[in-house]
Amino acid sequence: MVNRRASHAGSWYSGDPRELKNQLKNWLEKTKFEKKAKAVIVPHAGYAYSGPTAAWSFAQIDAQTTKKVFIIGPSHHVYLPNCALPVVKEYETPLGNLKIDKDILNELQSTGLFCTMDPSTDEDEHSIEMQLPYLAHLFQNRLQEVTFVPIMVGSVKEEKEAQYGQVLAKYLNDPDIAFVISSDFCHWGKRFRYTFRLEEYEQIYESIEAVDREGMDLIETKSLSNFHDYLRRTKNTICGRNPICLLLATINYLEQKGQMQSKIKFLKYDQSSQVRSPNDSSVSYASAVCYI
Repeated sequence: MVNRRASHAGSWYSGDPRELKNQLKNWLEKTKFEKKAKAVIVPHAGYAYSGPTAAWSFAQIDAQTTKKVFIIGPSHHVYLPNCALPVVKEYETPLGNLKIDKDILNELQSTGLFCTMDPSTDEDEHSIEMQLPYLAHLFQNRLQEVTFVPIMVGSVKEEKEAQYGQVLAKYLNDPDIAFVISSDFCHWGKRFRYTFRLEEYEQIYESIEAVDREGMDLIETKSLSNFHDYLRRTKNTICGRNPICLLLATINYLEQKGQMQSKIKFLKYDQSSQVRSPNDSSVSYASAVCYI
């Protein structure tokens, strides 16, 4: 197989190029530029739910100077003990194809820390695909110049995060490269098997936001150990926690070496619905920018 199909087009987001382009354009127009991004954290639900929040992250990426983009997302369907790389040459979107950077994939593969994902596994996963239409729109005038590095992150153990951080450091430190970290936040409800609640809040949705914001605050401090402690204590169902941890491990490595000084700031937060009953459910979405 040469290309990865846009397997979620027509369901999770519009498969019609004109409609999709107009949606993305409208959402981006409602955002505000904060700082040029070195990395962003972006939700990955259906665009009807998370598209407006995701726009806040993508608005921070410099589409004129960025030459390569890492897209790092969690695995929802397949157990992986490590991280996986694609075998296809391009990722299709209704707005144009994204070229995979084979040179960087070969470099990563040579470290022994990565396996490959077969095309069917690749197409089943949505966490990376949901970033692609935004990127195709963002780089619409430079799609032949810009290359992309998708990485599917499995259940990476804490002790291995530093290894990945060292490998990814040279890319995060490259001024021509931006990182897109794919993650939704709290998945609350019986169907997610997560009903943790802080009793001091009258409404469940208020408790959900408080738990999410504690995690967001810890991500902003860039303390990987404190974020791990928080995840163990709250069990918050942040599905992209492993990609976020790899970003923090990479930043920590560079800052300890004195090669980078960065700041992480959350820009937008939303929930798919406001949960008031224990029988309800919701998913939270947050967008963040990491800048130097």
